[in-house]
Amino acid sequence: MLLLLAAALGSRPVDAATTGTATVGYNAKSGVRPWVDVYTPRSVYNATSSRGGAWELVFSDEFNVPGRNFAAGGDYLWTALELPDSVNAALEYYSVNMTSTKNESDGRGVFQIEIREEPNITFTVFNAYSRPPSFEDHSMYYRAGMVQSWNKFCFQGGMVEVKAQLPGAISAASGNPDLTGNDRVRVKNNEYYPTWPGIWFLGNLGRALFTASTNRMWPWSFNECDSTLQQSQRISACNSNPGHGLNKNQGRGAPEIDLLEGGGVAVSTSIQVAPGMPDAFRIIPPSQDSNPYCVYGGECTTPGANFPGIPTAVYAKRGHASWYQGLRYAPNTVCAPDGTLMQTPSTVIGNLKKGITDNTCKGVNTCPASHDGGSDVTRIDNTTRYWGVNAEGGCMPIINGYMGSYLCDPDNSGSKCAEPLRDGNTKTNILPTFSYQMDAISANSGLPLRAYTGWMRYQLEWVMGPDGYVRWMVDDVPIFEIPSKAITDPPQDDANSNPRKVMIEEPLYIIFNVALSTSWGARPPNPGKPCRGDGKDAKINKICDDFPMYLKIDYIRIWQDLSPSSTMAIGCDPPTHPTKKWIEDHLEEYEDPKNKVIPVKGGAPCFSNNDCTVSTIAAAVIVTGKCENSKCVCTQNTWGGPRCTTPLNDGGSGSTRGFGPSIAVAAVFGALGVIVICIVVFRLTRKRNRQLLEQSYASKASNELHDLADAPSQSEAQAQSKSNAVV
Repeated sequence: MLLLLAAALGSRPVDAATTGTATVGYNAKSGVRPWVDVYTPRSVYNATSSRGGAWELVFSDEFNVPGRNFAAGGDYLWTALELPDSVNAALEYYSVNMTSTKNESDGRGVFQIEIREEPNITFTVFNAYSRPPSFEDHSMYYRAGMVQSWNKFCFQGGMVEVKAQLPGAISAASGNPDLTGNDRVRVKNNEYYPTWPGIWFLGNLGRALFTASTNRMWPWSFNECDSTLQQSQRISACNSNPGHGLNKNQGRGAPEIDLLEGGGVAVSTSIQVAPGMPDAFRIIPPSQDSNPYCVYGGECTTPGANFPGIPTAVYAKRGHASWYQGLRYAPNTVCAPDGTLMQTPSTVIGNLKKGITDNTCKGVNTCPASHDGGSDVTRIDNTTRYWGVNAEGGCMPIINGYMGSYLCDPDNSGSKCAEPLRDGNTKTNILPTFSYQMDAISANSGLPLRAYTGWMRYQLEWVMGPDGYVRWMVDDVPIFEIPSKAITDPPQDDANSNPRKVMIEEPLYIIFNVALSTSWGARPPNPGKPCRGDGKDAKINKICDDFPMYLKIDYIRIWQDLSPSSTMAIGCDPPTHPTKKWIEDHLEEYEDPKNKVIPVKGGAPCFSNNDCTVSTIAAAVIVTGKCENSKCVCTQNTWGGPRCTTPLNDGGSGSTRGFGPSIAVAAVFGALGVIVICIVVFRLTRKRNRQLLEQSYASKASNELHDLADAPSQSEAQAQSKSNAVV
């Protein structure tokens, strides 16, 4: 009986899905996967990775349903926050009503974040770093939005594609001089793009903006027992009995991958990890310069203070390489070519081999276009193009002058802390002791006007493991790549003092947000004050008149390698990296009165009942959900997930496929999952259909068992005719 039921549901759970209490999710009777939007065209169900791998669609949101409710408990996938932004000298208050879905004039459905000027936002927050720690009154001047898939949808590895339009002052009345009619022209006037949009991913153990959950958790990606770091990493590999459902002797954290962050004339692509490199491996500090921020413009006079590895001879004195090695940069050719930036590969590579002598990389061919002295300059994907060389004169990613921060608790007196405890100040003991370096491995890329006036596809490939990588692309053109080896095998001195981190493998969730700040290159007029100031500057008034501005997302899609040897998975609580019990035991760190954690059952868009129920031998009797008003509604208390195809309350792991386990171990987890599913199904049906099941097993098993993935999908057919998405 167990074998027959397992076969009827599919040979293994085809996808993992967690919604706080949910575990493994199965394909719906129509064949649609739990996290795939029925509006996604079937033509994009398969994709080819940059390495030629055949990957399958496991997640999508086309945003084709207008009027979705992103308040806590309102949506199956996204939750909008209602709280002030508390990081990066922010100027905006996040509100639920700044997030919405609507139909554009061309018919496409979009998710959008509105950024509105609002000069009278006041609130009170607790500041643990004030002396003494206390509640403080603050004012903000803009209202914007953030949505998260935290603890609902997470993924480990895959290819992400987001089609987006960034916010800016782009109306004819704005006076923006970049509006020339050519959408490939590079944007040059920073003040007309005053916001800081973000499309990024964070480890599920840390909920963005809930600092109690991110302290000593962000952005750790370290799995060694190091007594000097143990206190600063909240979940350390030194702990053989961590409790809370965690694996023993496994270092955990909440690392970050930014698909896109920033605004103005450039955006950054990055990963953020900890622990960071010691000073001996970092860029040389600008000790001879009066302006410590000269590094951001590459204008420092101190030898070696602008770019890692440049000049060559200066860094050679260290006796080892500096910063992360073998990073790969390539130009965004969506930008119109600029002949003055075109490089000759042989000259650039030759200069690198001979040794670079110029401290600021003056001259077109003096340095790799990335200004990274340790970067890769081999051929790109076996083509005639070279990493690190801007032969096309495109928008070239350049190594980011921001390379990380040193993080400390309020009572720390360390000299590297941004605000060390001074003599005479009393310790508060309000936070556990910590002090550690985090690293941002990042590149800044220029943008064409199309990024603000049209649509561009921002893509990411993330492959875990020692041979993996993270690659960023724009409209299928690679622009930046971090090989795993750069993280796992960094430069070393004789003492082996540079920590070897893990290539990011935590289950990550998705975040869309738009911020404004006083401290970034892209800033609103009169930062820290109302937009118009005294109202006398006509240029500023025109920019301010262009509020509200909007970040718009046409769709987000994720593909994964589902071959037997793949370690990719979806789910927020995989057995290799559990999070469920930890979050339940520390729930007060992940919510507040305005942002409660509310599980959601069902809610995915649907065309028919078959999109909202599992397929079994006794399909006529076992119905787990139905389609009402184009949304899945679960009809059984023991079934949930976005399509009501996820068994609940079984104490399961949250994923049948996670990073790391052998095929044998994975098989054990799969077998346990099948047993649990069978028990649930049996309990649901035994009172009503015992005879039907027995008859089915005797006479129908041979011709009714089928592979759900190959079943004809009514949803797919309807998606082709009903979808308004622009592929």
